Amino acid sequence: MSRLLTMAKTLTSRYPWVSQPFIVSAPMRVMSGPALAVAVSGAGGLGFIGPGAKTEDSMADLREASSIIRGSESFSSILSSVDSVLPIGVGFQLWSDDVEIAADAVKEIKPCAAWLYAPRHGQMDLDKWSLKIRTASPQTQIWIQIGTLAEAKKLLRSSQLPDIIVVQGSESGGHGRAKDGLGLISLLPEVADMAEGSQIPLFAAGGIADGRGAAAALCLGASGIVMGTRFLAASETRISRGYQNEVVRADDGAVNTTRTLLYNHLRGTFGWPEEYMPRTIINKSHVEQLAGASFEDLKKLHDEALKAGDSGWGPEGRLATYAGASVGLVREVKDAGSIVREVQEATQRILGGF
Repeated sequence: MSRLLTMAKTLTSRYPWVSQPFIVSAPMRVMSGPALAVAVSGAGGLGFIGPGAKTEDSMADLREASSIIRGSESFSSILSSVDSVLPIGVGFQLWSDDVEIAADAVKEIKPCAAWLYAPRHGQMDLDKWSLKIRTASPQTQIWIQIGTLAEAKKLLRSSQLPDIIVVQGSESGGHGRAKDGLGLISLLPEVADMAEGSQIPLFAAGGIADGRGAAAALCLGASGIVMGTRFLAASETRISRGYQNEVVRADDGAVNTTRTLLYNHLRGTFGWPEEYMPRTIINKSHVEQLAGASFEDLKKLHDEALKAGDSGWGPEGRLATYAGASVGLVREVKDAGSIVREVQEATQRILGGF
């Protein structure tokens, strides 16, 4: 616990508006837009804008977030205390994003943090991006997501050490490790032991949706908590109503979610590095694939479902519903500020006023 308290003090100096425990909304691609990021940071957490369909979209989202924040009286005291950085972060999907455009966006807007993940060429790409972003905006902290102990080892030997390491367990939604992932309860302590002397805070991601999961992660060695699936059911999230309703409806993530590339390919998304595979809620597309349906037939039915609006999601639907194994703990849509405060308060009760 002493290391946890030391890290908490370090993080407070870097992110003075954040309340404890430190809650982060993950940079979910497209869905984590300016409204969600601003709402999370405004509630005492740290909100991240997710990668866009194109890197240029991140620039537009950062500009919009900057406009919202600078026009809000509630952020005036925060802006005066964070040395000119914007109190939100931005995520980049390295294999598909353009590092030059990303660096220009960070240089112009100066978000407090840049989250890097999914490199095609491993540590070499992470080092390249870290240097580019630090050169563009020295105040912007570098967050790097890893999903295996081997990745963590390479990262800690790098000449471009990150400011934060995000340890993602295999319970995570979206694109996690395809084959070599490990559950957070085992992965996080092992990474924490290895990183003991580095003084780099660890943030826990994967399977956390409430104060119980947050408290457990802090006890395992995390200095902060990342949630993605829980924020899919935030009112500010950039998400279709049918998708959001399905996240609230689904339960038993062990049975009703799976890792598969099928939905990526149905949507026309190719090119992810082979180490990654998304977790999705199962629907008819997956069920019929297992029963032997051809990809061509599934693609035709998927594209028809795209025209059906909200009914394209659900057990009888066919559209991609990326979500984590904790989906059964997400039972209602709330505003992001309420989610942050509820998780913080529940964690504090469990840990006795942390």
